[in-house]
Amino acid sequence: MATLNVSIGGLTLKNPVMTASGTFGYGLEFADFVPLDGIGGIIVKGTTLHPREGNDYPRMAETASGMLNCVGLQNKGVDYFCKHIYPQLLPTGGTYIVNVSGSSPEDYAACAARVDALEHIPAIELNISCPNVKDGGMAFGVTCAGAASVVKAVRQAYHKTLIVKLSPNVTDITEIARAVEAEGADAVSLINTLMGMAVDIEKRQRVLSIGTGGLSGPAVKPVALRMVYQVARAVKIPVIGLGGIMTAEDAIEFLMCGAAAIEIGTANFIDPAVTIKIRDGINDWLDKHGIADIHEIIGAIQ
Repeated sequence: MATLNVSIGGLTLKNPVMTASGTFGYGLEFADFVPLDGIGGIIVKGTTLHPREGNDYPRMAETASGMLNCVGLQNKGVDYFCKHIYPQLLPTGGTYIVNVSGSSPEDYAACAARVDALEHIPAIELNISCPNVKDGGMAFGVTCAGAASVVKAVRQAYHKTLIVKLSPNVTDITEIARAVEAEGADAVSLINTLMGMAVDIEKRQRVLSIGTGGLSGPAVKPVALRMVYQVARAVKIPVIGLGGIMTAEDAIEFLMCGAAAIEIGTANFIDPAVTIKIRDGINDWLDKHGIADIHEIIGAIQ
């Protein structure tokens, strides 16, 4: 068996397979299908300072080789997570990371500070694709200044491993990556969903309740690979790759492009045991090729 453990900032994962926020609940929902302590890292659903109802239905739509969603970060807020969800996670032995979202740098920082107090949550992932309510609704992650403002505020309030999830809906993602690195991000994860739309031609209207949504699944993989490859060469901090990973071979492509770890998202809806299958598939591929340590293939493509 190959050595699969990887490091992300101050966080050591037993293997590079993680779950993407919003596709794996709190992990507890999948306990009947996979051993939660066998997954490298479980990133729980998006968590905000205050409870959110999310968007109206319909908020999911199947598309060619993927899906659209506009769930809208429905959750009961960080205090509910700390009081009710966190205690349930501890007995599972899994490594949990909280995805933090907000509508202002102050919201992000306050939410992160609550999570910082949880002893057994070693990292957070910042979702900077959220709209900035103070700036006309433009997502924080589409400008260097916006992304930097969130990371700067959170870095002052949060003292563990800080991962920043980057939006692909930008002109040059490497500029955003450098901006968050400069403000103290320990790692970046990419890509978040691409903005898309679906149309019902019989009703002559948009399918999703708010019109547009985030596209995920195999359709986005080539874009995600390209961006991971670019960012891995633009920053010195670790890169976590995601976007359309369905198989171990997909995951290995991201690792070879420079990702130190990967996240699995949409595939969880198709096969609830896919995380463990991909973990084992990576190990089998390494054994087959006589590779003793996963670091031998990380960034192998020049």
